[in-house]
Amino acid sequence: MAARLREKYNKEIRAALKSELGLENLMAVPRLVKIVLNMGLGEATQNSKLLDPLVADLGAIAGQKPVTTRAKKSIAAFKVREGMPIGAMVTLRGDTMYEFLDRLISVGLPRVRDFRGVSTKSFDGRGNYTLGVRDQLIFPEIDISKVEKLKGMNITIVTTAQDDNSARALLKQFGLPFRQTA
Repeated sequence: MAARLREKYNKEIRAALKSELGLENLMAVPRLVKIVLNMGLGEATQNSKLLDPLVADLGAIAGQKPVTTRAKKSIAAFKVREGMPIGAMVTLRGDTMYEFLDRLISVGLPRVRDFRGVSTKSFDGRGNYTLGVRDQLIFPEIDISKVEKLKGMNITIVTTAQDDNSARALLKQFGLPFRQTA
């Protein structure tokens, strides 16, 4: 069974975006490519055992096994050596990507304290959107009693859009609640 948002994209969003953006070819309509979840943990330089609960939480949120990220360079001021594990990341594609986006929009973001919408300034100029989350407790998969330390994460939504306005229109059609600028 296909994901709910994928069906919505194929049936409603593509046609609406084609007319909204003034595109002639249906294949030129922007679409989602992947969603990357990234958690960095600076304290892992002193104790690499701190990464285990981080990897478990990220795996529960994403529904697939995360990859441990390692330092690319040695930085003496931060006591980091090259190759040292400092975080974890997951790349979601296909139905799991649409399922995660659905959970983020309908369950995760409404659970953020004092939520007024996501920023409209977090686009990178090439149609990709990055969203920062302060703690992992907004996802229902995380058991609050087992969390020792709150960890934030970056969520990057990669699209085929050529510019920010097309990507903004795509994400708005999916239901991502953008902050109202006054």
